[in-house]
Amino acid sequence: MEPRMFDLSGMNALVTGASGGIGSAIARALASQGARVAVSGSNAEKLRIFRDELDEHTPQHLQQVDHVAIACDLSKGEEVEKLIPAALDTLGSLDVLVNNAGITRDNLAMRMKDEEWDAVIRINLEAAFRLMRAATKPMMKARFGRIITITSVVGATGNPGQMNYAAAKGGLTAMSKSLAQEIASRGITVNCVAPGFIRTAMTEVLGDDQKAALNARIPMGRMGEGEDIGAAVAYLASREAGYVTGQTLHVNGGMAMMS
Repeated sequence: MEPRMFDLSGMNALVTGASGGIGSAIARALASQGARVAVSGSNAEKLRIFRDELDEHTPQHLQQVDHVAIACDLSKGEEVEKLIPAALDTLGSLDVLVNNAGITRDNLAMRMKDEEWDAVIRINLEAAFRLMRAATKPMMKARFGRIITITSVVGATGNPGQMNYAAAKGGLTAMSKSLAQEIASRGITVNCVAPGFIRTAMTEVLGDDQKAALNARIPMGRMGEGEDIGAAVAYLASREAGYVTGQTLHVNGGMAMMS
C-alpha cells in the first residue's frame, strides 16, 4: 500500500502548551497522522487526561503507540532545561519540536509593568529559545528534524495593548529564520505557523457584538478552528515539507495577507 501524504508514522514529537485549545489541536493532528506525541504543560493532571484522549486520535494500525505527558513550568528556567532531556528519555528520539506555549499580559505601553513584559518574554520567547537550542543537538546527530513555532498575526502587524506579546512573537519569527540558516544542511527545517483569530475557550467568553466585530475584520467572515492550525503543523512536520525552511505559514482567513 502506498504511504499517505504527510504520514508521520515512526516520528516522535514534543508539543508545549498541549492542554490548551490550539496546543491540544496540534497534538491531535500529529497523533492522527501517526506520530508518537509527548504533551507538555504546567498542569500535570490535565496533561494525563489529555494524553489518554490522544489514543482516540491514533490510527488503528498504530494503537500500540504510547503517548506521554511531561509536566513543565516554562516560567522556570531549570524546568525548561530538563524538558528536552525528559522527552528524549521517554520517546527515545525527538523528530519534531512544536513551541506552542504562550501567555498574554496585555496593557497599554504607558501602563505596562516590568513584570508584565518580563513574564511574556520569558515564557513566549526565552523558553522557546532554550528548547530550540536543546533540541538542535540530537536532531543534528540524527540529520533530521522539524522545529515548528506558533507565532501570531500580531507579530507581523502589531496590536494595541500587546507590545510585549507582539515583540515576543516577532522575535520568534526572526529567531526561527536565523536557526533555519544554521542547521538546514543537516536536514532540519525551522518554520513558524502564525494564527489569526482562532476559536478557543478564551474567545468563547466574548459577547456576540465583540465576536461580530472580530469576524468583520476577517474576509472569510469567521474565526478559525484549532484544527486549522493543527493541519498546518502536521504539514510542516512531514517529510514532504523537507524543502520548506525559514518560512511563516499564515493561517488567518485572509485577515492579513502577507507576501
